[in-house]
Amino acid sequence: MSTAELSQMKSDADALFRRKRIFAFALPALVLAYFVYIFFAFDIPGLIKRANWDNAVTLASDSWSYKTHVTRDNRTGETDVVIEGERKGAYPEGQRPDWVTGDDIITVDLGGDTFVRLLPDRRTEIDIPGFGMIEAQANGRQITSNLPADIPDWINASDRRVAITLPEGRVAITGSKTEVFNYFPGWELFWFTFDSPYYGHGLTEIVFGPRIDPARANIVGAVSDWWNNPMWLHKNVVWAIGETILMAFLGTMGAALVALPLAFMAARRFAPVMIIRAASRRLFDFLRGVDALIWTVVLSRAFGPGPLTGALAILITDTGTFGKIFSEALENVDAKQIEGVASTGAKPLQRYRFGVIPQVVPILLAQILYFLESNTRSATIIGAITGGGIGLLLTQAIQTQKDWEEVVYYIILIVGVVMAMDSFSGWLRGKLIGRKD
Repeated sequence: MSTAELSQMKSDADALFRRKRIFAFALPALVLAYFVYIFFAFDIPGLIKRANWDNAVTLASDSWSYKTHVTRDNRTGETDVVIEGERKGAYPEGQRPDWVTGDDIITVDLGGDTFVRLLPDRRTEIDIPGFGMIEAQANGRQITSNLPADIPDWINASDRRVAITLPEGRVAITGSKTEVFNYFPGWELFWFTFDSPYYGHGLTEIVFGPRIDPARANIVGAVSDWWNNPMWLHKNVVWAIGETILMAFLGTMGAALVALPLAFMAARRFAPVMIIRAASRRLFDFLRGVDALIWTVVLSRAFGPGPLTGALAILITDTGTFGKIFSEALENVDAKQIEGVASTGAKPLQRYRFGVIPQVVPILLAQILYFLESNTRSATIIGAITGGGIGLLLTQAIQTQKDWEEVVYYIILIVGVVMAMDSFSGWLRGKLIGRKD
């Protein structure tokens, strides 16, 4: 090798190392510049500044606890004790929790030596250790209090409303009512409401104890009262989950049935005419190019809300996706198996049936079962738009900003359904396709 050739090789090697060094520094710098752009373009500092962490803590606590409302109507003087603010959760006449005492003067023990007293003449006293006694009175729509001008962050006061947030609970005073919120862990009335004779009885007592309701056996009556729980609506929730699964099943299986024959028209081996192939492929591109949520909005305007509209939206979108997947699988089949079937004198449809379909069935089934599992999750969001399924209940619970324990309940059920569908599809895939150990 000559000196000139060695010099050229050294020069090429140096240039290669220079390019690698530039690339090694340029790529991290480019990624860093992108994150800096995101930081300012998405206004991350403003987002952090505007974040209300107190609301986040309140919502998080609402997800694993329940609150009992002690409400006095400042116009009539009547006082109610209600769980989660729903009339269905109101304590019966003459029954109160042990931390609410008194008749003319109602005392609410929030714990931690914090007491709220609902006095006559629409007056309220809040005794807070370390702060003192807060006195407030409703006069029409106006609120007068002894609060100083400089109040702590956990008190929000004006001439129309006084709100006090404490670790033990909350107090809200307006001209129309005085409301005390007391928090407790758990999901109260999840099993039985106050009007059920089984409320307050444990599982052992219901199963093995004497008959509680003379008209019904314990297990039958307890299951019936739980199923028809007017607060948690277990019957409606189970029905909604069934609608969600039905939407996913009809949409996925319908798309597979429509896409399979169309996939033959898009595969080069089975559709030699280019116009037919191009038209079929562009149809698949169009169907899957429009998101299922957009199809849901369009179809709901055309056919109205309902689970069937959601199933049609999934069917249309998945037809495009299945068409592409199935056509690519058909193009990769082994021609020898088709030729072997043809050598027996089989007709074209028989060649497809015995020479093509057995080769693509494992791919088809694997994709169909995967999309069935995925569409179970997607049907939740679609159901929120079409007015069906568990998605509608979840959206309603979120919009009320009140019962976040119900939101968590629905999310747990959705995750459980997805996990169940994953296990079921895995088991079915193993039965139909077989497993490789």
